[in-house]
Amino acid sequence: MSEIAVRFAPSPTGLLHIGNIRPALFNWLFARKHGGRFVLRLDDTDIARSCEEYAEAIREDLHWLGLDWDEEVRQSDRLDLYAEAAEKLKAAGRLYPAYETPDELERRRKRQRAQGLPPIYDRAALKLTDEDRAKLEAEGRKPHWRFKLDHREVAWDDLIRGEQTIDAGSLSDPILVRADGTYLYTLPSVVDDIALGITHVIRGEDHVANSGAQIQIFEALGGSVPWFAHHNMLVGAEGESLGKRLGTLSIRQMREDGLEPLAILSHSAAIGTSDPVTAHQSLDELIESFDLDKVSRAPARFDMSELRGVNAKLLHERPYEKVADELSALGVGGGEAFWLAVRGNVTVLSDALEWWQVVQGPVTPVIEDEELCEAAADLLPREPWDGTTWKAWIDAVKAETGRKGRALFHPLRLAITGRAAGPELGALLPLIGREKVAVRLRGNAA
Repeated sequence: MSEIAVRFAPSPTGLLHIGNIRPALFNWLFARKHGGRFVLRLDDTDIARSCEEYAEAIREDLHWLGLDWDEEVRQSDRLDLYAEAAEKLKAAGRLYPAYETPDELERRRKRQRAQGLPPIYDRAALKLTDEDRAKLEAEGRKPHWRFKLDHREVAWDDLIRGEQTIDAGSLSDPILVRADGTYLYTLPSVVDDIALGITHVIRGEDHVANSGAQIQIFEALGGSVPWFAHHNMLVGAEGESLGKRLGTLSIRQMREDGLEPLAILSHSAAIGTSDPVTAHQSLDELIESFDLDKVSRAPARFDMSELRGVNAKLLHERPYEKVADELSALGVGGGEAFWLAVRGNVTVLSDALEWWQVVQGPVTPVIEDEELCEAAADLLPREPWDGTTWKAWIDAVKAETGRKGRALFHPLRLAITGRAAGPELGALLPLIGREKVAVRLRGNAA
């Protein structure tokens, strides 16, 4: 086989969301694992809806996620290729003009359903004479162009779904060129796959039925038919459709919400597969673990709370040097000691700012046991404080007050941090310092 080549083909008509990042990731991982090419193809033939702002947003989101590409093409730059292919199909008798309006086609489909027939195109246009066509065009009608399918079974070995067969006789001849001369998705996609040497088409299972027609177009144009792999689709945590929600699940929004690129990719790569959902600390780990054989036939369940859990786990294991610059940009100090103290209590990195504010103050203490807090303040050891300070101090407080367990620790946490839960106090104590701890234990903001 020649060099493996795959493509991700978004339309620049909106922001990338979790639904289309998943096929992008599968294609990227497949290419990187097998030393192949990953092509970014912007499907921008819909001039009315495509815009450069969205094209740039696609590039920015892919860069942020770490999904680099080896080549970029835009379909709006390749119209001559599609016109040449259309003429080749016309000359071969595989692309024919049809003149029905959308209303006429819908009425015809309703009649077919009423008669118990499949609502596929009946090829009436093939029965038109030259005189018929001239008359229709004299009335102002312009033809759209349909690809004439061979009515036979089309089979392929899907790399995820296994052996697949489509009876092309059960399909309508697909429209490849609209009446206004613009192209529908199918023709440009096949032409580009041939021209770019795409060897594997990895996409959602909603395209399975299209593959029968597309394989015939590959063959009619003399191109090599690529391997197909149709992966499962995303559904919500309870199995509900995500269709209407996908717009709110944009990568841009997830970025603004503080989710980490590797958390998004780790989650997307694992859901709907036999792998457990876990937090990978590098793209190399993801590449190593990826295999199309692991993809299930069952829907992939997307759960935002699970994704946030992956994000938290990723940060809980992240070393200080990988977050130092971002913490500094957030205005968080304290260095490695602070990060190691609080990282187990953050879901997104910006949560660290809350704990830095606890360290810096002012904090309004909550005094639940005034007697305990007064005694604890009196027993505070002199500075400097280090990792041994907490145990020595708490042992002294326990001996002096007789308090233990929750009756000891909970009131101290409320007084020192103003919160009922959080990082280990032993790690926070040296960061806060004796002066502020003493003031807070006595019920004053500091």
